[in-house]
Parts: sequence; structure tokens; C-alpha cells
Amino acid sequence: MKVTEHIKNANGNTQFSFEILPPLKGQHIDSIFNNIDPLMEFKPPFIDVTYHREEYVYKDAGNGLLKKQVVKKRPGTVGICAAIQNKYGVDAIPHILCGGFTKEDTENFLVDLDFLDIDNVMALRGDAVKSETYFRPETEGHAFASELVSQIQDLNDGKYLDEELQNTSCTNFCIGVAAYPEKHMEAPSLDSDIHFLKKKIKHGATYIVTQMFFDNKKYFDFVAKCRAEGITVPIIPGLKPLATKKQLNSIPHRFHVDLPEDLILEVIKCKDNKQVRQIGVDWCIQQSKELQKANIPVLHYYSMGKSDNIKAVASALF
Repeated sequence: MKVTEHIKNANGNTQFSFEILPPLKGQHIDSIFNNIDPLMEFKPPFIDVTYHREEYVYKDAGNGLLKKQVVKKRPGTVGICAAIQNKYGVDAIPHILCGGFTKEDTENFLVDLDFLDIDNVMALRGDAVKSETYFRPETEGHAFASELVSQIQDLNDGKYLDEELQNTSCTNFCIGVAAYPEKHMEAPSLDSDIHFLKKKIKHGATYIVTQMFFDNKKYFDFVAKCRAEGITVPIIPGLKPLATKKQLNSIPHRFHVDLPEDLILEVIKCKDNKQVRQIGVDWCIQQSKELQKANIPVLHYYSMGKSDNIKAVASALF
């Protein structure tokens, strides 16, 4: 079922969803199930599965030469989605990136998803790899998420890259895209960011999931700006409870979001990460309650491979 259908069928009730990372290469899928199992009591209508592109490292091959080696530490997004739908009967949403994909790769990826009866995809540009200062698309790939959305929508309309194909079938993907209440780090302004978000909606995206935020006012202000610009699709808030003191620095650095001063001061007072975890859970519960009161259709939680604190939050809400 499509995300938009799940929202419609909820009749105004706020739903619970979450995002997981594929396990590190070499680990069993049970590591995923062990984190999903405790959250199923909250009846998530869908679960997102991230995609992690190939990167390269150069290793000493001797004689002054370097050998280029492909590194993919978290493979398995499509297989995990199929396993989740089979085991839990819940819609799984694979992330698909511009980075690392040619247009042909993208089409083949989408064909596989269609064969598996996967109804939703999250279309993202993706970040630059470690060896790049700025994002660089593949040759014959997409440079922007809006272009990726257009290709997915083309398949929904039965348009394939090979125009000579006969009797092509249409896919029926519900397309999600990302948004940034505090603007994307590469955007010159929030207004310009919303301009390109509108472009993704125009090309076929039907719902939005935001980057994590820790101040609900930033989300509400962002939604108001989007509505004023004519964006009418659901805007699902992304949430994450803080868990360690280190995240006071790592989250703003990696995700380019601000932490409220009140939250920072509370975390600084903590003697250990057990106390930080409780502060993070309590803060996320209060965020979630305010959003729930505002009749937000879905609250989406970034688990980062851990479910215990997400369960603590959900237990207070759902």
C-alpha cells in the first residue's frame, strides 16, 4: 500500500514509522529483525531501509603502485525490504540514490522493486563520498533528486529508457523525497531549498520526510512556508532521540542541524550516557506529543540501528 493511502486510511490518527540501516557486511539479517521486533507492537504502516553506495579505497599493491578497491559496507537494501514485507506484512520503503547509479542502473533497480510488489520508494540525491568535496553524479546518472523523481514517474507512465521496447507495463510507485527544515547544507537559503523541493513535487513526488530536527518551531515554520508556496503533499517529520554526549557535536556536524540551548545544557549536566539517553528520550517524547497534538499524520523516527530508545519514545505515545 502507498504511504499516501496509509495516511488517508488512518482517518487523522497519527501513525508511527521508523528507518533502519542495513547490517554491516558479514552480519546476519537477524540483527535487523532483532531491532524491528520490539517496535512492531506500535503497528508501523511502513519501515524505511537506507541505501549505502559503493565507495573506493586505494591500497598499497607494492612497487609504488596503488590498487583501487570497492568498499560497500552495508549492502542488501532490496533484499531486506523483501524480507520485511514477507516476515511482517508491513510495507518496506527502499531508499534509492542518484549517487552511484547510472540511469540504466536506476531503471533496473526499480524493475526489481516492482517485481517484489514494493509500492513506495524514497528518492534522494545522496551525499558526496569521502573522496569528493562536492557530490559528483555518475556518468549517465542523475545530478539532482528531481531528475531521479522524473525517471521514476516516467516508469509509472510506462516510459522506459529504451524507447523501442514493446508492450511495456507501468509501475505504480509512491515517491517520497527529503526536505530540510533548517535547509540543506548546500542551499544558499531556505527559500531556494523550497524552490527545488517544489520541483520534486512537480515531477511526481507525493510525500515528504524531513531531516531530523530538535525544535518543533522550525518544523512548523517550514511547513507553513511550504504551504504558502503551494506544496500540499504530506510533510512527515523526522525525529531522533539523542543518546550520547558525543552527539552534541557529531549531529550538528554531520546533519547540519541546530540543537536547542535547553537540550544542550541538560545533556552537559549528565554524568554518563545512560543519563543522556534518558534526557534524549524525554525530549523526543515532548516533541512527539506536540506534533501528535497538531494532528501530524506520521511521526518518523531515525533508529540508526538501535531500537531501545525508539521503543521508549513510542511506548509513551502509541
